[in-house]
Amino acid sequence: MLDSATIELRNLRVKDYEEFKKSMVKVYSSLSNAYWSKADIKTLVNKFPDGQFCIIMDGKIAGCALSMIVDYNKYDDDHKYEDIIGGHEFANHTKDGDVLYGIDVFIHPDYRGMRLGRRLYEARKELCEQLNLKSIIFGGRIPNFKEYAEELTPKKYIEKVKLKEIHDPVLSFQLSNDFHVKKIIKGYLPGDHESMEFATLMEWHNIYYTKPEKLINTMKKVVRLGLVQWQMRLFKDYDSLVEQIEFFVDAVSDYQSDFILFPELFNAPLMAQFNHLNEAEAIRGLSSYTDRLLETFRNFAINYNINIITGSMPQAVGEHMHNVGFLCRRDGSVERYEKLHITPAEESAWGMKGGTQLRTFDTDCGKIGVLICYDVEFPELPRLLAEDGMNILFVPFMTDTQNGYSRVKICAQARAVENECYVAVAGSVGNLPKVNNMDIQYSQSAVFTPSDFAFPVNGIKAEATPNTESTLLVDVDLDLLKELHSFGSVRNMKDRRLDLYSLKKKNIKVSS
Repeated sequence: MLDSATIELRNLRVKDYEEFKKSMVKVYSSLSNAYWSKADIKTLVNKFPDGQFCIIMDGKIAGCALSMIVDYNKYDDDHKYEDIIGGHEFANHTKDGDVLYGIDVFIHPDYRGMRLGRRLYEARKELCEQLNLKSIIFGGRIPNFKEYAEELTPKKYIEKVKLKEIHDPVLSFQLSNDFHVKKIIKGYLPGDHESMEFATLMEWHNIYYTKPEKLINTMKKVVRLGLVQWQMRLFKDYDSLVEQIEFFVDAVSDYQSDFILFPELFNAPLMAQFNHLNEAEAIRGLSSYTDRLLETFRNFAINYNINIITGSMPQAVGEHMHNVGFLCRRDGSVERYEKLHITPAEESAWGMKGGTQLRTFDTDCGKIGVLICYDVEFPELPRLLAEDGMNILFVPFMTDTQNGYSRVKICAQARAVENECYVAVAGSVGNLPKVNNMDIQYSQSAVFTPSDFAFPVNGIKAEATPNTESTLLVDVDLDLLKELHSFGSVRNMKDRRLDLYSLKKKNIKVSS
């Protein structure tokens, strides 16, 4: 039957999933739950359709190879499988990477001995050359090692496989296809008892690779942050508020800052004209300025060549009020973020409703995240952002008492340590005696760091003077985060016990 079967090599499709699952279960029968979910395959195919190959015979999937593109500079060779994958969202895949990383390859047992694996490997190599990637890298199992573990070290085992004194169905095949062993990794794939949880980090070099010349718009390693500690004061009109905004943007951009961060609900002074209304109607009145402010911020971002994080403003979404903000990039593009957790006071006084969208944002200074005030007190949110590659977390906040500020500060510092990232917080100071529910403000804007030898001993890069209108200009080094991730005294992100617990963001759609 096999002699007469036709062979089709093509890209995997979502509709292939049921056959894909059957083959994978058959191949990895020794591992529990060793197959990708349909949601995973859908995400992978949507993100990188050209990198997913399958071989079809007799209408069945005889073999498959899955891959991602990664920026391998972000990882050391002693990584784990999950470090690369980046969770169920395959968050570490990036079109700007330099390595094609193989995340799975298998041949159905019924179709082995037909050199189908070679076809898949050749397809990967061809793709690597077409995309001008530096190499193909993956972690390879050594399933026969269990039989020799009592008498041979992994290093000796690999040497004997190379000399063909021992045959390993995976490693022998990879070596015969021009891959070389880059490193031996312990604990690469938890649960792989046949390999005793060892893996070989395999690499194939693309000899046609040419390093692209990029003289401008290169990713920055040292990023300058500008934080605005905003003075709450009454303005005679909207234009006066905008004049004060521009003053800070102008001042911070003069220092060649990459970002400027404004506080939560910094435009509250405009509520004074709505004091004759109840609190819920007054905040809705304030929301009428949001679109105008967004366009103003966007123009400032372009004109002053700076990425602006607009703090937050109320926005009407259908019948509900949301607390939202915007990332206005210096190239003119705009992204929206929203407060997910609403405080009891916001809900009772203003009728605020929590948002539903949580994501990182790509910038010319790497991936960032933005959480509004109360959200930083929920550790799950920054962790999800960190798993998606966030390096800097911005937290615009508004607190009226020192107790409230302490909650934000302490939680922000914890987020910097546990997620190995920088956290910048900016709030307002002063008072608004003629604006209901906005009486007083307390703030000390700051930039927090992880706690290790390369960072300040107290984890505070810089702090503004409490309760004084000012700006805070701070340089943060992204390379220090990379070194911490691989070589820190402790490595919170890498040392998580993912065999015991996991965190997953739900994909939900909520109508307004």
